[in-house]
Amino acid sequence: MKKGQIYEGMVEHVSFPNKCVVAVEGEEKKVVVKNALEGQKVRFRLSKARKGKCEGNLLEVLEPSPVELTVADVPCVHFGACGGCTYQHLSYEDQLALKEKQIRELLAPVIGAAGGDFDAVFEGVMASPRQFGYRNKMEFSFGDTCKDGELALGMHKRGSFYDVVTVSDCQIVDADFREILTATLGYFSSKNISYFHKNTHEGYLRHLLVRKATKTGEILVDLVTTTQLQEQDETELLGGFVEMLTALELDGKLAGILHTHNDSVADVVKDEGTDILYGESFFYEELLGLRFKISPFSFFQTNSLGAEVLYDVARTYVGDLHATNGDGATVYDLYSGTGTIAQILAPVAKKVIGVEIVEEAVEAAKENAALNGLSNCEFLAGDVLKVLDDIAEKPDFIVLDPPRDGIHPKALEKIIDYGVDRMVYISCKPTSLARDLEVLQARGYRVERVRCVDMFPATVHCECVVLMSRSIY
Repeated sequence: MKKGQIYEGMVEHVSFPNKCVVAVEGEEKKVVVKNALEGQKVRFRLSKARKGKCEGNLLEVLEPSPVELTVADVPCVHFGACGGCTYQHLSYEDQLALKEKQIRELLAPVIGAAGGDFDAVFEGVMASPRQFGYRNKMEFSFGDTCKDGELALGMHKRGSFYDVVTVSDCQIVDADFREILTATLGYFSSKNISYFHKNTHEGYLRHLLVRKATKTGEILVDLVTTTQLQEQDETELLGGFVEMLTALELDGKLAGILHTHNDSVADVVKDEGTDILYGESFFYEELLGLRFKISPFSFFQTNSLGAEVLYDVARTYVGDLHATNGDGATVYDLYSGTGTIAQILAPVAKKVIGVEIVEEAVEAAKENAALNGLSNCEFLAGDVLKVLDDIAEKPDFIVLDPPRDGIHPKALEKIIDYGVDRMVYISCKPTSLARDLEVLQARGYRVERVRCVDMFPATVHCECVVLMSRSIY
């Protein structure tokens, strides 16, 4: 097989995350191609062929998978062009079945290698309470659909760093997001305002950040731009933007409209100064009876109703903390973010100590704990690897909720050395979880329960919650 050549083959298997193994007739080597489904016949161009590994770029689906929805039945008109979703062309039941299969393939060998039985501990994949309209946050990009085309606002085109698809009918957000997107695009198009070009680093419009609380209905809109407009022109332009947004008839309520400057070269939403154009710089959301104040850049689970399911599973796995220690347990919430888990556990713990590297998240956690009247939460800013050395009070129970890459090996060793009888690991990336479980099991922990929650329907992602014990087997 030669790089650059076009081949056809059948998709035999799909591994996490979105790695589709294609068999080509007459060829011994298999090729990994993204964005396909098991059972499809595909045409692809070979992009890599080295060290025994072959990768290709999907060009066309020649024959559909037996489980694939017809084009007419796919719920989102942007699917295929937009790079935001992967599995809109599968029924939700088939999406959950695929994720369960992938998680089984990753975790069963790891648990089995330590003498465990995956089938005995696995409790399935729980569905998101909403399949559609579940996201409470979107970062839309300004750009064009093709070179020198009309202004677009939405998501990057699948496989493209430059082109943007205007997702005015996106199905993973509710009608307010779509209304705000459409109105914003219309407004700036009418003003003939340019977007920031990645090659020339010229242009004004960069991103539109929209956040909406599922429970309270409050909405925060943040327009992210460069500083490449004269102050007088910008003031007039933004005044019209606010007037346009506040005139919209939305289901929710606008809590605030913000303007953030970002002159960095990187294609990310970066805060280099934010001004309030209207209302407040925050809004409120509620989870499991607690209230949280959220700013435009605060970390918060993007599926509020799914987060309630996820955290309820974690709370169930933690169990009776008073039984762990007669007068209540001291809990470490490591990689605590804005302290959501810590505050959910605080009412049944003696004390919860949260550690998070992002200082803004720590300040938000402190503020939210005070908002909820919780006095037994302490939040520390810093790297878990370093901060653990400075905490005098030892834990009775540990909750881990690390970023996608998992836990630093040295930090994991420190966590294990505390010797707690039980801990809960919440993972947003099953491959990282599998790697860390190998270490934890080698040091004496065994998996007692596993339950997954589909927080992101139509995507490859799935959250896993694992309860571990030193004495289950």
